[in-house]
Amino acid sequence: CEPWKENACCTANTSAEAHEDNSYLYNFNWDHCGIMSEKCKRHFIQDTCFYECSPHLGPWIQPAEESWRKERILDVPLCLEDCESWYNDCKDDITCKDNWHKGWNWSTGVCLCINQCPRNAVCRKWTEVYPTSQVMCEKIWSNSYKYTTLTKDSGRCMQMWFTGPNPNRKVAEYYLNGAPRTAAMATSPTPFLAVPLLMLLQ
Repeated sequence: CEPWKENACCTANTSAEAHEDNSYLYNFNWDHCGIMSEKCKRHFIQDTCFYECSPHLGPWIQPAEESWRKERILDVPLCLEDCESWYNDCKDDITCKDNWHKGWNWSTGVCLCINQCPRNAVCRKWTEVYPTSQVMCEKIWSNSYKYTTLTKDSGRCMQMWFTGPNPNRKVAEYYLNGAPRTAAMATSPTPFLAVPLLMLLQ
């Protein structure tokens, strides 16, 4: 997760595990419908790094009433380029579910349980499960991300991967400082948490 090497919320071990097919982070099986293509898997690795390592997701952290986590991110405005490239690189892959957060079969019969497709779920081409990039980006992780038409040069959307200085700090500052919500954020069901700016941007 090299883009965050100067300022990260993750450890080196987490960064390394993010690149493993059966990582201890989630025991998640990318290859649940056959081998996922490398170009598609690259985006999920970047997604994991972004989620685990970014120190600038504070404006979108919400409480979560789930047994396996106490908080989550919701409606993070993802830059258009990131969502479109993710979708285009995965469009020839196959999956059996549109929401990857829940509903998997975890009973593998071995010590290390990994997710499998639910019974009677059919593996289908990516574009059948996700007809558009917006559907994929918003549904795959239960609305953790919000599809936007904002581009990376707008300074109003979060970049999942980048080179050079982290551009997401200024984006987080923009929303934390009470900027009006963009059209992309208008449908957020809950307001941002009031989190001190300095705490989130250290």
